[in-house]
Amino acid sequence: ACAPFRRLSLCNRNLEKIPTSTTKHDLLVDVCMAAKYEGESLKGYHEQYEVQYPSSGSSMCTMLARSFADIGDIVRGRDLYGGNKKKEKLEENFKKYFQQIHEELKRGDKTKEAEKHYQDTTNYSKLREDWWTANRHTVWKALTCDDRLAGASYFRATCDTGKGPSQAHDKCRCKDENGKSETDQVPTYFDYVPQYLRWFEEWA
Repeated sequence: ACAPFRRLSLCNRNLEKIPTSTTKHDLLVDVCMAAKYEGESLKGYHEQYEVQYPSSGSSMCTMLARSFADIGDIVRGRDLYGGNKKKEKLEENFKKYFQQIHEELKRGDKTKEAEKHYQDTTNYSKLREDWWTANRHTVWKALTCDDRLAGASYFRATCDTGKGPSQAHDKCRCKDENGKSETDQVPTYFDYVPQYLRWFEEWA
């Protein structure tokens, strides 16, 4: 599948700005900053898209979910886009970041457990997967950190309030059972759908 134009801009403008000196302590901050910039840029792009294709039915939250999933694929080393050398450099940097995290885990109290659990020391696939699972809700909040998203809803009822499924109705974020406080739930599961299938659907 060909990468959508949104994906090309995501890689070129934001994630490649993560500095090579990043360690585990500020990797999350850098990924969140990239997500925040992506969210801000998509808001303006979506308004132009709606003018050109008024019947597309692609909500702002859906566009954010697609970029969120692409960010997840980049972090986990699954990104299919191979358009330039910058992407290869970015992947090499991520391997270095997770190598540092792996080394710190080996020096912790559960050294043997960490070595057994994270045996891949080439791509650090399992470690990257666990990092994304632990931090995806924080990245989603950064991506949707824009007052212009007030009232923006996700297209499916994927939030769990404890009283059944509900939609994310404000800033594409899930609320608690009282509809007031935000939760750490992410309303999209696009990041668990293979990237090529998402891209096919986006081009359709």
